[in-house]
Amino acid sequence: MKKYMVYPTQMDTQSLGYLRVRTRSQEVLPIENATVRIFSPSQPEVVLEEFKTNNIGLTDNIPLAAPPIDYSLAPSTVQPYSNYDIEISAPGYESAYIADVEILPNVYAVQENTLNPAPEPRENVYVISPHTLYAEYPPKIPEDEIKPVSETGEIVLSRVVVPEFVIVHDGPPASNATNHYVTFQDYIKNVASSEIYATWPEASIYANVLAILSFTLNRVYTEWYRNQGYNFTITSSTAFDQKWINGRNIFENISRIVDSVFVNYLSRPNVRQPILTQYCDGNRVQCPDWLSQWGSKTLGDSGYSAIEILRYYYGESMYINTAVQVSGVPSSWPGYDLGIGASGDNVRTIQSQLNTISEAFPLIPKVAVDGVYGPLTAEAVRTFQGIFDLPQTGIVDIATWYRISRIYVGVTRIAE
Repeated sequence: MKKYMVYPTQMDTQSLGYLRVRTRSQEVLPIENATVRIFSPSQPEVVLEEFKTNNIGLTDNIPLAAPPIDYSLAPSTVQPYSNYDIEISAPGYESAYIADVEILPNVYAVQENTLNPAPEPRENVYVISPHTLYAEYPPKIPEDEIKPVSETGEIVLSRVVVPEFVIVHDGPPASNATNHYVTFQDYIKNVASSEIYATWPEASIYANVLAILSFTLNRVYTEWYRNQGYNFTITSSTAFDQKWINGRNIFENISRIVDSVFVNYLSRPNVRQPILTQYCDGNRVQCPDWLSQWGSKTLGDSGYSAIEILRYYYGESMYINTAVQVSGVPSSWPGYDLGIGASGDNVRTIQSQLNTISEAFPLIPKVAVDGVYGPLTAEAVRTFQGIFDLPQTGIVDIATWYRISRIYVGVTRIAE
């Protein structure tokens, strides 16, 4: 058995980032008492921290040394994030080893891993490639932002639908790479965490997330790769699409923003399809008429809103649209927030779904399914939000509605 020397995390450095690890089985069920060990890549035999997951599959927030924040606020030759390796193990499950997890200063990173049951010990290894703003990747091959397709309903969708999953080909289109089924929101969070820094102004992050969403939904809507004979939705190649990294950590603020806008995309007047919103870093690569990632950060610093940033690069005719349907959930968001004093079938739906979820997450209190949104329902919602990294408002907004729906679907699928 491997012997470890345990040392405290170095916290006398200039900056700290934070990491929380979530373990789950079969998509949503938490794994309690999983062992999480954190290593420095330069000293792989030395354990910096060791934690156990709690009854909702989470570790405490773990402070970790990170570089000064200035390195992620302007192009730099110095790596603006620190790397750590993580080992996750639990009896009866496959273990996971994630190399080069990225920790930025002053923000919370989340490492989520699904561990599959295994009768014998087995370790899955993930190596996280460098961030696109730090390392050199192939620049995007330009394409028309609007695809010339025959919208018959056979080749492309008749309306914009947010899919439950996308199939990501982990390499260029013609390569013999692995295809991964990834939930739509998890895909967007992964790409955003790989393409921009979570230390940027919120408006800059919103603008980039909207561009990533629109680009992805264009691939979904036009069935771009399937119409070329491929069996996937999108690739992980920066030359053809956007950077997606299998197994990487995401950042809590990026996750929150994605949850709040994932049904949105960018449109132009009289164009049905989402716009293929291409972008570049704006430092190593220049791209007139596309969004500049570093430029969007500068505009955010100057007080521009997300839509002002997008129009600065894509033109004044660009506007934010909303998908008409979200796949894989029992019912769509009603279009308004639910809080104290609300009543009716939508409240009853939330109460019933939370009660089902509480079977797997017993911290969530059970409530009467009476269609009345009272203090007990608000407390159940607040607890759910805390478990799943949402703002703990006790109000069911669009992000909370769809997260409850997704977790409910996952729990009920397991019970079938």
